[in-house]
Amino acid sequence: MVTSPQFQILVANETHLDFAQIICDEMASSAMARGTGIAKRSPEYIKEKMREGKAVIAFNQDGIWAGFCYIETWSHGEYVANSGLIVAPAFRKSGLARAIKRKIFDLSRQKYPDSKLFGLTTGLAVMKINSELGYEPVTYSELTQDEAFWAGCKSCVNYDILMSKERKNCFCTAMLYDPKDHFEPEETTKDFQQHSKLYERFMRIKKWKLLKPFMKKEKDGNGERKKIFTLFGLFF
Repeated sequence: MVTSPQFQILVANETHLDFAQIICDEMASSAMARGTGIAKRSPEYIKEKMREGKAVIAFNQDGIWAGFCYIETWSHGEYVANSGLIVAPAFRKSGLARAIKRKIFDLSRQKYPDSKLFGLTTGLAVMKINSELGYEPVTYSELTQDEAFWAGCKSCVNYDILMSKERKNCFCTAMLYDPKDHFEPEETTKDFQQHSKLYERFMRIKKWKLLKPFMKKEKDGNGERKKIFTLFGLFF
């Protein structure tokens, strides 16, 4: 268990099963608010992770649920992903996400010491946290090719883009920690700090490039031309 002045972060178990629905609801709500995709998970799936000891859960001093994250394995355990990181709205920007990531990373290394840890993220803040753990940005080809993993992307709003790029690119940035071949966290953190502005710019350009094929021009009521992102039905 990790304890701080504000939170307790511990490995989830059967005593926490009642929080599964709350966690799933908050995952969906958060993804909708950000306008990003998420691989949807059911309360039953979250409960299974809790029973297996493959999840961490956080509470504040008053015992109120504050955050969650779980472990998934792919390619017969060769790859491990720390998925579903979520922090309750009231506790965001408190450093809790970083603490949860550290806890689930340590749990993953304990359970799967020889596995490659990887993640996909659209957020620069998560990239920063990952870099502090020793993750490095990589191409999609360096991730698991397990069909079950990519099937989880079907519920993501960006799935059509992923498939149009033959699973070689999408909005998410891929990051990997290889226990047999990796830089030290101090090095990956320094690299991220030095290039964070470039990463941010690259992600904006990447988003534009990926969306461009899904754009079309249509006339508005005044006969003027405007661009419409038909993939999401959103006007920009």
